[in-house]
Amino acid sequence: MSKGQNFSLPDGYSMLKATPNSADYRRLRKETGLSPKTKEAAEAGLRGTIFAVQVLYGGEVIGMGRLIGDGGCHFQIVDMAVLPQHQGKGIGSAIMEELNRYIDQQLPPSAYISLIADGDAHHLYRKFGFDDVAPASRGMYRRVLSDLQ
Repeated sequence: MSKGQNFSLPDGYSMLKATPNSADYRRLRKETGLSPKTKEAAEAGLRGTIFAVQVLYGGEVIGMGRLIGDGGCHFQIVDMAVLPQHQGKGIGSAIMEELNRYIDQQLPPSAYISLIADGDAHHLYRKFGFDDVAPASRGMYRRVLSDLQ
């Protein structure tokens, strides 16, 4: 976890420790530029959430982050998203702090937690102890093609 820092939400924002519903999840992904998901895929994927955080403003979900995994050995932080008009206010840091708190308190000491840092997001994740895996490892992916792309 970040050392000596406490990331609180600005006035008017609140945090909910719960998995987003499919509609909010799909809307946030779309409005933040993440790849779209079908309703069926979203509903199936959300069931695999180990821990999730949502940030609300005026009753609307404006940010989220999830931890997924096998429950013991391997975990991944996914779906980090904050609507563009709410970025730059420390909301992503507050989400990461809550995810990291769960990791530190609930996961086994041997757990391996990974994530994909798009663009400049690596600056945020470094604050929470994440580091590049290269050159020892190389992140890779494969996407199933669909009509959504």
